[in-house]
Amino acid sequence: MSPAVAIGADSGSGECRVSLLKGRDFGPGKTDLMRTATIKRKTKETDIEVAIDLDGSGTSNVSTGIGFLDHMLDLLARHSRIDLLVKATGDLHIDHHHTSEDVGIALGQAVKQALGAMAGITRYAGIHLPMDETLTRVVIDISGRPMLVFKVDFPRDKIGTFDTELVREWFNAFAINAGVTLHVETLYGENSHHIAESCFKGLARALRMAVAIDPHAKGEVPSTKGQLGG
Repeated sequence: MSPAVAIGADSGSGECRVSLLKGRDFGPGKTDLMRTATIKRKTKETDIEVAIDLDGSGTSNVSTGIGFLDHMLDLLARHSRIDLLVKATGDLHIDHHHTSEDVGIALGQAVKQALGAMAGITRYAGIHLPMDETLTRVVIDISGRPMLVFKVDFPRDKIGTFDTELVREWFNAFAINAGVTLHVETLYGENSHHIAESCFKGLARALRMAVAIDPHAKGEVPSTKGQLGG
């Protein structure tokens, strides 16, 4: 088994190491499978670097300049057990829109790249995620056919300084660029923070199940077409 390779980042309170390359043994002929990716995206509005390990332990090092988005991405990593590094700078003097959307784009691209040919993955997953008085249903199909159905209403326009409408923008950017079919619906809820958190945690848990290697799949692509997407 190959040694882990990690990215180190000084967070000011000690070095945070995010494991990126880990050897995995999924049976004969499947050793040292590394489902990792690094995406760098730079525009006139944002400068973003994302690195992930789908087979990590949920370690995260996130810095976007948007406190609420950092919180959501930290819990996304923790509950999906995907190691996640996000470094983003953007035109926050305008608003949070460009940075939030572009982080979703980059993370979606990283997930798609890390999945590769998607051989052996579970593919489908769904969960009902409670967060105090809120209940959200998240269902995912790693289909290669990007689509988002987002039925979520927020009682308030903002969570702190974060515009709640940007939750949908982030999910749309992620789903389109990851190439997944994603349904998110909050069945009921009253607190905007709880609603947003249930969406991200629900995605995390569904993603965790969907990207997992199915021990019975024997490296097969989970589609009668023999490929996903297209």
